[in-house]
Amino acid sequence: MSYERILPFPDPDLFSFPELRALSDVWSEKKDALENDGAYKEFIKKLQREWAIETGIIERLYTWDRGVTEVLIEQGIEASIIAHQGGVTKEDAEHIQALINDHLDIVDGLFGYIKGDEPLSEYFIRGLQAQFTRHQDYTDAVTETGMRIRVSLLKGEYKSQPNNPKRPNGDVHCYCPPELTQEEMSNLIAMYRESEDKFAPEVKAAWLHHRFTQIHPFQDGNGRVARALASLVFLREGLFPLVVRESDRQEYIGTLEAADGGNLEPLVSFFARRQRDAILKALGLEQQVQQSQFATQIIKSALEVLKSKFNNEKQKIAVVYDHANKLFAHVEGEFRNICTNLNNELPPLTPPNRARYYARMASANNDSTQQRHYFYKQIVEIANHFDYFASFDNYRSWVRLTINTDKEFDFVVSVHGYGRSDSGILAASAFTFLKVPTENGVETVNLHPASADLFQFNYAESFDSINKRFAEWLESSMAIAMAEWNRSLKQ
Repeated sequence: MSYERILPFPDPDLFSFPELRALSDVWSEKKDALENDGAYKEFIKKLQREWAIETGIIERLYTWDRGVTEVLIEQGIEASIIAHQGGVTKEDAEHIQALINDHLDIVDGLFGYIKGDEPLSEYFIRGLQAQFTRHQDYTDAVTETGMRIRVSLLKGEYKSQPNNPKRPNGDVHCYCPPELTQEEMSNLIAMYRESEDKFAPEVKAAWLHHRFTQIHPFQDGNGRVARALASLVFLREGLFPLVVRESDRQEYIGTLEAADGGNLEPLVSFFARRQRDAILKALGLEQQVQQSQFATQIIKSALEVLKSKFNNEKQKIAVVYDHANKLFAHVEGEFRNICTNLNNELPPLTPPNRARYYARMASANNDSTQQRHYFYKQIVEIANHFDYFASFDNYRSWVRLTINTDKEFDFVVSVHGYGRSDSGILAASAFTFLKVPTENGVETVNLHPASADLFQFNYAESFDSINKRFAEWLESSMAIAMAEWNRSLKQ
């Protein structure tokens, strides 16, 4: 396999993530009020720590479980914590602390760099690599005979020797040869600057990250520099650093390999979802800050001004509830079709002397007074699984499909609030469970999420866009639920 020259940006209409566009718009409306707030500054500080820690874990500069990372995010980067929690020697812990602090200086520098509005340059990129490797004097290399050796690390300079890795199957992955590196890096900068204003941030970040790793211009530190460049793109758009966690490693590498094969879409999608998660967490913070400042606002502002602002905001946000009602009706229609089909097929399969097999459907919309509170415990547990707060104060609806054979199997889709206040963001969750008889009545067991990812939507996204995403999400959820039903029949 030989090196292939980097390619320009793809067709600007090839990728579309309206969910991220809408969330970005919501965030841009909210973030100004948070700029000087202590809680927001703490949020950014912890996000920077996570970025600094995880970018080294991905490169295997150090490794530990997620619990150690969470302690360091909360308490700060301390060698004593690394030694105690990470199970390493004091000397190694001090070296790791130095590496992570280098990473922290870089991500903090990225926040400062965007304020100067300087164009991306080779000089800046070489400086990033030098900063990343400030406390790294050597790197591993493999000779032509296959022997692993340690060599002195070039800092802030392009490679002088090939750095092509050998894969487990024996194939060699070819990065840019040293003699073409300067030319290809110049091409990279020129292509990026030429197309910078034409693409969404997740596309720019994915393109720049992949094309840079395709060149692999440095002896070491290429992955860390690539993630810093992607983060820089997002920061310039008023968004957040790109955090790639160890738990993302398999998907992350897979998307890069797809991009090597000419398909950039999986990497763009991965970056979009990571950015989506960061925005949702920031919006959750905004809600908390807004609540804490509410009393002060009442004192300082005229009541009529507050009332007008509140009403205008409620009218804007209320659009999302119309969207939710339409999604609720969509689920009802899909479940009704499944129920009809099952009731044509199940009764003839009922064994002799058994109660007839059948399926039934039930639902409760936001106006229901008797049943909308059902499934509280299950919805909260699934929300915890996806790391968000499920709110039932302003909107809640659900649709349930029950399949009765020898066991009672339930599949539920719920639509409810995302976060602790009325922010205009709603979530949909899907889950399955069994009902089994016990001495005290009926018990719910085997609760499982019936979706691979959180579905959320908001007032800023068009309903056509929401409905398209939701149809795909619901189809996937129904497949997961029916597979779980099939498994339950074999138990």
